[in-house]
Amino acid sequence: MHKFTYITLLTILGLFLVGCSTVSTTGQDDQGASETLDQPYAGQEQRGIKSLSQEDIEGLQAGHGTPFGGMAKLAELNGYPGPRHVLELADEINLTNNQKQQIESLYDQMLSEAIPLGKQIIDIEIQMNDSFQDHTITKEELEASLNQSANLYGQLRFVHLKYHFDTLDILTSDQVGQYNQLRGYTSDQDPCENVPDGHDPELWKMHNNCS
Repeated sequence: MHKFTYITLLTILGLFLVGCSTVSTTGQDDQGASETLDQPYAGQEQRGIKSLSQEDIEGLQAGHGTPFGGMAKLAELNGYPGPRHVLELADEINLTNNQKQQIESLYDQMLSEAIPLGKQIIDIEIQMNDSFQDHTITKEELEASLNQSANLYGQLRFVHLKYHFDTLDILTSDQVGQYNQLRGYTSDQDPCENVPDGHDPELWKMHNNCS
């Protein structure tokens, strides 16, 4: 009887120690998991408009094509240069005075259309952000705002893209080739590692969405 009790106590003690070890290990695993947990939005809760980065806001206000990862990449990366970047590379691709004047006119027209649309998008995002923050938004209001914002986004994207058509018509094929090479749109050249002479490296990398 005593022998049986002794063995039983040892068994219980062994199970208890194993359990303690498991809990300790599990606790460590949980802590490690929390430390390595992906937190892609960390810090973004401090934004004034949660859905827009400062770069997005500045781009929308200025009429640039940089917001939302690039408004005109569909044209830009398929051989349709944009007026803004063509003007930046005017000397490198040997724009004539007449070409430069035409493209400057296109760029001014683009800005006159893009800036008002960008500001409207910002206003809608502010309204939605404030309503979510106050917990007053309804599904119906959200749907209406999103539909309005999506319509404006489509208009804005069209504005940025359509002027790539007009810019292409002004350039020669050689100039387009030079532009694409300078912008790094070749398999052997990385625009993030090849900043053309005379260009601000930070702005160049921002325009090319370099990390």
